[in-house]
Amino acid sequence: MPFTTRPVIRGTHGVIATGHYLATEAGVHILRSGGNAIDAGVAAGFCLHILEPHQNGVGGEAPILIYSADRRKPFAINGHGTAPRRATIDWFREQGIDLIPGNGFLPATVPAAFDAWITALREFGTMSLAEVLAPALDLAENGFPMYNHLREILVAKQEAFLRDWPTSAETFLPGGRVPEIGEVVRRPLLASTFKKLLQAEKHAARVSRDAGLQAARDLFYKGEIAERIAEYVAETEIMDASGKPHRGLLEYDDMAGYSAKVETPEVVNYRGIDVLKCGPWCQGPVMLQQLALLEGFDLKAMRHNSPEYIHTVVECAKLAFADREAYYGDPEFDDVPMDILLSKEYAAERRALVDPTSASNDLRPGDVGRGPLPYDPSSAKSDLPNYDHDTTHLDVIDAQGNMMSATPSGGWLQTSPVVPGVGFPLGTRGQMFFLDERRPNALQPGKRPRTTLTPSLALKDGRPFMALGTPGGDQQDQWTLQFFLNVVDFGMDLQEAVDVPTFHTSHFPSSFYPRSMFRKRVVVEERIPESVRAELRRMGHDIVIAPGWANGRVLGVRITDGLIEGAASPRLETGYAMGW
Repeated sequence: MPFTTRPVIRGTHGVIATGHYLATEAGVHILRSGGNAIDAGVAAGFCLHILEPHQNGVGGEAPILIYSADRRKPFAINGHGTAPRRATIDWFREQGIDLIPGNGFLPATVPAAFDAWITALREFGTMSLAEVLAPALDLAENGFPMYNHLREILVAKQEAFLRDWPTSAETFLPGGRVPEIGEVVRRPLLASTFKKLLQAEKHAARVSRDAGLQAARDLFYKGEIAERIAEYVAETEIMDASGKPHRGLLEYDDMAGYSAKVETPEVVNYRGIDVLKCGPWCQGPVMLQQLALLEGFDLKAMRHNSPEYIHTVVECAKLAFADREAYYGDPEFDDVPMDILLSKEYAAERRALVDPTSASNDLRPGDVGRGPLPYDPSSAKSDLPNYDHDTTHLDVIDAQGNMMSATPSGGWLQTSPVVPGVGFPLGTRGQMFFLDERRPNALQPGKRPRTTLTPSLALKDGRPFMALGTPGGDQQDQWTLQFFLNVVDFGMDLQEAVDVPTFHTSHFPSSFYPRSMFRKRVVVEERIPESVRAELRRMGHDIVIAPGWANGRVLGVRITDGLIEGAASPRLETGYAMGW
């Protein structure tokens, strides 16, 4: 066996992997206390809001995939927030803004994560909010040790917080300073918000569990929390990347009218395995398109991370991401031709475009019979800072075969100030809308922006098989794809599959402000040999070398004949898998 950084975690009762080991431990605690995989996943998700505030938060999003053992069906929870009613293309044009900024209040959508967790718990869990929120409440009240990556972010933001965002300074800089590594970090204001939610649940739970969950949800979206958010956004001007200060567009009625949605996942069969993703309101189907293209190649014969293999995967990614730019958006507003994009016939047509010896320089969306609007790279502002922040992830499987994969993101501390009285920042996901009404994913009131957030599930012979995913913006469905191929095509165990070096292309426009695009660029971890890099350069790829353990924080859990296994990438130090 090759060396791996950690052992594969194996158990028979349940295994969970998350972006922080304390969130993973909380999930194991819930499983040991009788909860199912969904209870454990929701508990871990709330903990990640506390433990990784630079990656995600209560004010952000949480797309979720679930396989229900009882119903023997997979489900997707659309945990994306909607654009405010006042957010229109005309409004931005009147302000002289041609690209929605990546910071401040203008890109704020309705905070969606809380309703996503409540929806998962109500529809597929077994426990109360009080039970699953208890570990996160403990972390908020009693704290957790500061670690390197979080401290680095706070050091970078310290001056700006103290100068411009006093509520964020009060929350994250106790005494006006950044806590040292190992120093205990607490979130007392957020703990207070959690307690109010639990009090609302407790009172209504006398009627039923569902009534208790609904009462907590109503307090968030129709009660004091929504009122405080709306008041702060309406009264406070925040400087943003447009170069001017702005109040926000989000109002109370936007919050009150919001709800997460339970949907049917998109699916592609790859070598006998059904791979499931959320719909085109995220970038999830782009991984399915890549798989449909790659199924026509003998990847194993190419050898893992050979020049031929990397070239083939990258060229297929270029084709799939070109379609993402041309067609993906909120299907309630945009006519997204998923039946064509995920078909075997379409994949065969597109596969023929892959030149085995030369890197393509073009962004080439396919023809679905209506003429896509190509991306205009002149709309990018590559001379401005790129708000390409990270995300987190969790996967869990229990002994009954329940599976959950979630990718919480947004509402991070870097780009919007903490809302006073509630203890968390708002998200900035609206930056992903286009201000061009001819395009899919164009801004409209009540619309969900197409994001990069993309959990994954897999079924084998119709039975639960794998939950997997990673943070990483536009790279998520490239790194997750490689992990999946490492397991399925190359037969690696889960830990080897997350440890081996990765690569990705940024040939397509970034989803984040200012939407930079780097044609032919391929970023490879330096552990990929120079001989491979040289051959890729000869093929025409623009090779950028990243540190050896820089890219991806892939997590994965799988179940086979009652044995549950899990693994977590050691990148960025805190991800961990546990089980028993």
